[in-house]
Amino acid sequence: MADHERDRAREPEMEPEVTEGLTRRRALQVLAAGAAGAAAFSAGACADGSDSGTPAGDDSTGFAGATSGGNPRAAGTPTDPDMVSPVVWWDLQLTEDELATLAALCDVIIPEDDRSPGAAALGAHDFIDEWVSAPYDGNRNDLVLVRGGLVWLDVESAERFGGRFTDLTLEQKHAICDDICWVENAAPEYRVAARFFDRVRDLASTAFWTTAEGMADLGFVGNRPMPSFAGPPAEVLERLGLA
Repeated sequence: MADHERDRAREPEMEPEVTEGLTRRRALQVLAAGAAGAAAFSAGACADGSDSGTPAGDDSTGFAGATSGGNPRAAGTPTDPDMVSPVVWWDLQLTEDELATLAALCDVIIPEDDRSPGAAALGAHDFIDEWVSAPYDGNRNDLVLVRGGLVWLDVESAERFGGRFTDLTLEQKHAICDDICWVENAAPEYRVAARFFDRVRDLASTAFWTTAEGMADLGFVGNRPMPSFAGPPAEVLERLGLA
C-alpha cells in the first residue's frame, strides 16, 4: 500500500490487550469460518443459478410494510423501494466499537485528500453496516467475515503496538494493512485476514464512488444534462461505420 518502508517492529515489553477474551488464534478461527461460509454459498448459488441478493419469492413479506415516502410511484417495499425517502428494512448489527474500527479501516483504504473527503466521512462504514446486516445468506456470511476481521484487527493492533486499531498512528495502521492488503501476496498466517480486508475494500469502494463526492473524485460527468455536447467526434463515427 505504501511507497516507502515502514517500521514494523513491535514495541517491547507491552502486554497485548485481548478484546473480550478473544485471542489472535480465535479471531482467525472466526474469520476462517466466515470465509468458508461465503465460498460455500457462492458455489451453491452458481450451481443452482439462484440470485444471492434476494430470497426466492421475496415480495416484502416479513418486512415492516410500505413507507409513506416522497415518491408516489414507489410502493416503498424492499422490491419497489422509495429512494426519495429510503428506509433500512432490518436491524443494524454492528456495535459502536465495531463501527469505529471499521471507519478507521475505511479511511486507510480511501483517505482524505485534496480532491475529496475520506471514505468514513462519506459514511462508507454505515453502508457496510447496512450491507452485512441484511437478512440474506450472502450478507450474513459477510457479517461473520467482517465482524471476525474487526476483532482480528484489534487483537493484532494490541499484539504489535499495545492498543486498539483506532488508537494507532497512520503509519502503524499501514504496517498492519500492508500485510493483508493483497490475498495473493499475504503470508499464510495473514491469508484469511486478507480476505476480510479484500471484502471491506470492495464494499468501501462501492460506498465511496457511488456518492456525489466519489463520482466527482473520479471525474465522472454522467447523470447530468450537457447541452453543449456536439455529438460524438467524426473520427469515432467513421470508425464505427456510422459517418
